Amino acid sequence: MTAPMYRSCRIHRRLSLGVCLGLAALGTGMALAADQPSTSTAPDAATIERQWVAANRPYDAARQQILTQTEHVAWQGPMQPDWQTLTAYRTPDWYRDAKFGIFVHWGVYSVPAFKGEWYPRHMYEREGENSDRYRHQLATYGPMPKMGYKDLIPLFKAEHFDPQAWAKLFHDAGARYVVPVAEHHDGFAMYDSKLSDWTAVKMGPHRDVIGDLAKAIRAQGMKLGLSSHRAEHDWFYEYGRTFDSDVNDPRYAALYGPAHRLMSAKGEDGQEVDWTFVSDAFLADWLARSAEIVQDYHPDLMYFDWWIGQPRFRGPLAEFAAFYYNQAAARQQGVVLNYKLNDMRPGTGTLNIERGQAAGIREQPWQTETSVSPDSWGYAEGDTYKSPDEVVQLLADVVSKNGNLLLNVGPKADGTIPDEARSILQSVGQWLRANGEAIYGTRPWHRFGEGPTEVAAGTMQDTKTKPYTSEDFRFTTKGDVLYAIEMEWPANGEALIHSIDAGMKVASVTLLSTGKPIAFKQQADGLHLTLPKQPSGAHAYAYRIALAKH
Repeated sequence: MTAPMYRSCRIHRRLSLGVCLGLAALGTGMALAADQPSTSTAPDAATIERQWVAANRPYDAARQQILTQTEHVAWQGPMQPDWQTLTAYRTPDWYRDAKFGIFVHWGVYSVPAFKGEWYPRHMYEREGENSDRYRHQLATYGPMPKMGYKDLIPLFKAEHFDPQAWAKLFHDAGARYVVPVAEHHDGFAMYDSKLSDWTAVKMGPHRDVIGDLAKAIRAQGMKLGLSSHRAEHDWFYEYGRTFDSDVNDPRYAALYGPAHRLMSAKGEDGQEVDWTFVSDAFLADWLARSAEIVQDYHPDLMYFDWWIGQPRFRGPLAEFAAFYYNQAAARQQGVVLNYKLNDMRPGTGTLNIERGQAAGIREQPWQTETSVSPDSWGYAEGDTYKSPDEVVQLLADVVSKNGNLLLNVGPKADGTIPDEARSILQSVGQWLRANGEAIYGTRPWHRFGEGPTEVAAGTMQDTKTKPYTSEDFRFTTKGDVLYAIEMEWPANGEALIHSIDAGMKVASVTLLSTGKPIAFKQQADGLHLTLPKQPSGAHAYAYRIALAKH
């Protein structure tokens, strides 16, 4: 399809949000008033879409305005909405130098504080391994359909939310960028959206959480990232369709979304294939909401969760990418667009590996995201937490492989950050103040490291790597300096780095945490270091190795 034909088709489809499905709905001869919630069988796709489109109709004009502008910018700049043109993207240096960022999962799901941010979905799941959320909801808040997720919103008051204090904590933790969740799967916008009444400005906290955070984050000299998890909203509340719940009430369709059935299966090649229904109306709304975030807050980084890889998103996703890159280029702003798995063509954005690591050095900059909790992203009462050792060692491993670490915290509903999370951030910040020279602004060496411990590479593997030893090192470089980060302190006071052989002339070795020189010898089996009797600092130990100039 040529560019003019593509543009014409897109504009035609957007003249009315529900035009494609609206015509199909008219053909059924059924009136909206005749649709009644079912206690056992979910409504068909046409009924669901008709209700959802009607609920969102008050925002049609604002949505159309955003879409028109988005399309114009996507076709007027260095990028265009095709995957070949988008391969011209290059990750900006600020991101490559930053190395460490903070993710923040905070929303209405923090109110129940029960097993994380997917509570809104599982509270409607009456059977199976996640049905404890359903039972918790009934026992704590009352029976359905009277009480649903919508009724938790007034309890989300954020009365102790202090964006300046958050930003200072993140800055002191050594973060160079912060990524608050602008909207999670639950459909509640934490920003001032013109496309919904279900926002933190109009309900709950009654303030622009993202706007307040954006100002505080940038005032601390950090870059602002924002994440949208709205793609999954297409099916997130599907379990509420199977019985008499408020998800089936058309009055709340703008919050609960289409709530279509999530449908996936194994293909002939054994790979997962997604067959979930996604309408043109939903795709247009997703694009408009994503573009609205960019237009209003100008984030330096945009993060999308995994479901943008669903086949129906490929066209709108390319349009968003071109729009995002072009509007940033007009402001001379270097931006990052994170994606997961195979959701974007390699080279068109920056890969993010969820709760996982890379096996070796990746040619293109990348990111791993994980949480201070091994179990959840949002705050959960009784949650478990990782040790600062784990976080610092993960950071060293990721950076040695040309990556960044995005570490998540989940604040409580009142806006306070749990003491356990705060303590981890403070410990990481203390380590970075002493050893950050080996992290910030570095680039990979010709090998990422050495030692017996192999990481469990791939997504969702972050708790499977075995404990590191004093024989495990990770390497980074900056100019003529090589940094070696030893993952544990050797009990015998001797460190041996095999990768630095006798042919590499070492001029000096310095322990970064003390700034003091370390005695060394170069032998056939590598660089031998004689260390102090007691370690200085904790978690991992960085050495600055100055190589003699030839």
